[in-house]
Amino acid sequence: MAQASDVDFKTKLQHWIPKVVLSPSLFLVLLFVYGFILFTVYLSFTDSRILPSYGWVGFENYSKLWRLSHWTTSLTNLGIYAFLYITICTGLGLGLAIFLDQKIRGEGILRPIYLYPMALSFIVTGTAWKWFLDPGIGLEHTMHLWGWESFKFDWIKNRDYAIYTVVIAAVWQTSGFVMAMFLAGLRGIDSEIMKAAQIDGASNWNLYRRIVIPLLRPAFLSAFVILSHLAIKSYDLVIALTGGGPGRATELPATFMYSYTFTRNQMGIGASSAVIMLMTIAAIMIPYLYAELKEKK
Repeated sequence: MAQASDVDFKTKLQHWIPKVVLSPSLFLVLLFVYGFILFTVYLSFTDSRILPSYGWVGFENYSKLWRLSHWTTSLTNLGIYAFLYITICTGLGLGLAIFLDQKIRGEGILRPIYLYPMALSFIVTGTAWKWFLDPGIGLEHTMHLWGWESFKFDWIKNRDYAIYTVVIAAVWQTSGFVMAMFLAGLRGIDSEIMKAAQIDGASNWNLYRRIVIPLLRPAFLSAFVILSHLAIKSYDLVIALTGGGPGRATELPATFMYSYTFTRNQMGIGASSAVIMLMTIAAIMIPYLYAELKEKK
């Protein structure tokens, strides 16, 4: 009887120990992540300025937000940046994955090289590319020292082209990660399917277009969700690279939110912009998670 009681106690202990160990972390996540998300949503309906206020104004902050030209500019920049960033990263990542999947020599060396930028923070990436693209000390200056006096590459100082420098830096950092996702997908494809298609006379182009790429649909979807999330919340890369300038040429919703919340002291409007960003991310993530859970069932 005593032995059965000991076994029952040990079983209960094994069941509760993980919950007890994880409960502080769970509490902190609930408080500092989801709690502050709810607090931000609440602030977006108040007249908060320098400090949080509890004067309820309803949807007034959202109405003001959509009348601001700065907000419209940030959304336009986000549209250009996100489209190019997602498209180029996906295409480049797929191309590199197909290249490495050919069992080439030196794959073990090339793969870490492509993945290395993802190990850096966006602050480091932004600072490095700022030096590289600065006409006074970077690429343009180097070309002039080498005798190519007519070479000009001042995009980072040009209002019309500055947003593309953010795209270049972001693609450099993230394309290797996308490559790893596609490479994992390629290595997971049944080789028998490939051999059967080759026996039937399928060319390499048709093999990838009709068989391989359709089978990579989950990898494409995952890449789209991750890249969309990174694009919408891009802040540190922009601040380190261009500071949102010249003018407002590279301002994105995340930099707009920080500026209005902590610099212009209009916390209510900043909170409303943060809520819209959250809703945009949720609109991408929730269908993806639903599809994944439905597929597993």
